[in-house]
Amino acid sequence: MGSLRVTDLQRPGLGPVSLSIGPGETLCVHGSSGSGKTLLLRAIADLDPNQGQVTLDELIREKTPAAQWRRAVMYLAPEAHWWAEQARPHAPAWPEAMLSALGLDMNTLDREIRLLSSGERQRLALIRALVREPRVLLLDEPTANLDPHSTEAAEKLIGDYLQQHAAAALWITHDPAQRARVATHVRQMDRGNLL
Repeated sequence: MGSLRVTDLQRPGLGPVSLSIGPGETLCVHGSSGSGKTLLLRAIADLDPNQGQVTLDELIREKTPAAQWRRAVMYLAPEAHWWAEQARPHAPAWPEAMLSALGLDMNTLDREIRLLSSGERQRLALIRALVREPRVLLLDEPTANLDPHSTEAAEKLIGDYLQQHAAAALWITHDPAQRARVATHVRQMDRGNLL
C-alpha cells in the first residue's frame, strides 16, 4: 500500500505544506517556474534539509534509513543521473514488456547513454524507477521530453503501475490536458505554498 501523509513540511522557499495521497491516487501539482514544485518533491524524498513530518503507511521518514526511504518514496528528476556508460547496469532487470510499451527495445540498453535522445533517457529513467517497485512516485515532469505518442504510453504505464501496486503518485506537470487525464486530485503551488 502507498498512503503518503505530509504535515507542515517546510524549508527556505517552501511551506509549510500539508497533503495526503492514498493508494492508487495521483495528485497533480502545477504552478509557475520557481513556485516550489521541485523543492516540494525533493523535501518529501528527504534529498534536501527540511522540517516537518512525512509518513508512508507505517514508515516515518525521520526514523527510516535514507536509502530505504528513497526506495519506497522515489523521486524521478526531469533529467536523470547515470553513472555507467550504458543503461543496462542501472537496474537489476529491464522488463522487455515495459521497454516495448515505451517504444524501446533491449538494444537500447547497450547504446551509450550520451548518444540517446533526451526522450529515450527519460523513458529509461521511468522504467529504472518502476522496476524497484516504489510505493510512492514523485514525478517531476516525467513526460516533458516526450512526443504525444510516447507521453500517452508513459501515462498508461504509470497508471497501470499505480493500480497494480496500490501505489501513490505526486506528479508535477504544466500541461492542463495531462492533469485532466491522470489526476485524481489537482493542487497549485504559488510562492512555496500549496493552494
